[in-house]
Amino acid sequence: EPKTNGHYAAPRLSVAPRATVIATMETPSQGLQTVMKWQTVVTVFVVVVVYLVTGGLVFRALEQPFESRQKNTIALEKADFLREHGCVTQLELETLIQHAIDADNAGVSPIGNSSNSSSYWDLGGAFFFAGTVITTIGYGNMAPSTVGGKVFCILYAIFGIPLFGFLLAGIGDQLGTIFGKSIARVEKVFRKKRVSQTKIRVISTILFILAGCIVFVTIPAFIFKHIEGWTALESIYFVVVTLTTVGFGDFVAGGNAAIQYREWYKPLVWFWILVGLAYFAAVLSMIGDWLRVLSRKTKAEVGEIKAHAAEWKANVTAEFRETRRRLSVEIHDKLQRAATIR
Repeated sequence: EPKTNGHYAAPRLSVAPRATVIATMETPSQGLQTVMKWQTVVTVFVVVVVYLVTGGLVFRALEQPFESRQKNTIALEKADFLREHGCVTQLELETLIQHAIDADNAGVSPIGNSSNSSSYWDLGGAFFFAGTVITTIGYGNMAPSTVGGKVFCILYAIFGIPLFGFLLAGIGDQLGTIFGKSIARVEKVFRKKRVSQTKIRVISTILFILAGCIVFVTIPAFIFKHIEGWTALESIYFVVVTLTTVGFGDFVAGGNAAIQYREWYKPLVWFWILVGLAYFAAVLSMIGDWLRVLSRKTKAEVGEIKAHAAEWKANVTAEFRETRRRLSVEIHDKLQRAATIR
């Protein structure tokens, strides 16, 4: 990597609407470079595969025993129920369970008197579902059951996702401006104290991430813990899973049928998701940029080491050849002298 005044050029980080592993480096002798080499792509692919395999092994070790216990528990409970209620056949019980599963998939809680419970598809719930479609979170706790609903969902997603991406890019730019000005003020303070540029960038990045975590993770998690009745871990888990658009659906804000939510609760949650997604995308983009910059610096350092090694090897080879030549000359001279004496 080219150097400026003996130092590597600082990476120019920006807030992007989507996470990326493409960094932009700008130097006097080099323009913008945003294309990975095939070797780098293959290396990253191998790292991702190893990461996936490692994650799969860990999740299997943590979750499979619990799954086995649940299977045994439900099998024993079904057997006990059939034994205690001889008038109910196994087919009837299985049919009832399947109806309950279908109802739950349709967004209707099979527990309690469902006819008196609030509708999942009221205006607030429908607005929240539409938001999960265009944000691509897709919790899975609600889904259209009718043919018309499924067709409309397809069309709605096709046009809504690009529209939301455009909005997210705009919000990301605004957040980038706000945080950029704040970070510039922080860097100005540290420059007055004659702190090195590298330390300033590390400190400003940590402050950027810390401030965002407080605003978009800690405070919302505390609110969800209070409203939804979740534990602190469950609240943080929901926040992170949502803002990374993973959206498993095991925890969903406003999804508890036993709680009477205000009409504005779900729309407010969606607006938090909107701004939070822009922030998380910025953080992921920043991490990707730093990884790319680190990779380039490492390659440059490795290149320098190889150059020094090649130079050292050339010097050693030259010295060896010169020594061998001198020895050959000396041996030849001695042999000639010995022949002359004889």
